[in-house]
Amino acid sequence: MDTPRRPPVLDMTPEGEFRDPAPQPAGTLDRILGRVGGIALMVALAAGGLVLAAVVILFAALALPVLIVAGAIGAGSIWWRLRRMRRAGQVPFVVIRR
Repeated sequence: MDTPRRPPVLDMTPEGEFRDPAPQPAGTLDRILGRVGGIALMVALAAGGLVLAAVVILFAALALPVLIVAGAIGAGSIWWRLRRMRRAGQVPFVVIRR
């Protein structure tokens, strides 16, 4: 019950070039693996987005105290200069023209 071997098929174009063999039809396993791979890719992209959001929040949390301290120092410096100028009798004011 040995099936006879068929000779290979050489498919050529009229110009004399060989054609690529026809792709094998996708089986059930190929379709399942394609879906699982697509789902895994979506999960990986979602996880990457969450990591990026966490890094942004962490950076903001670290930068916020620095901004508060820098603002307090700037406000204290301006307050101290105004206080010294009032004691000297110089009352500063600014006129903004448009």
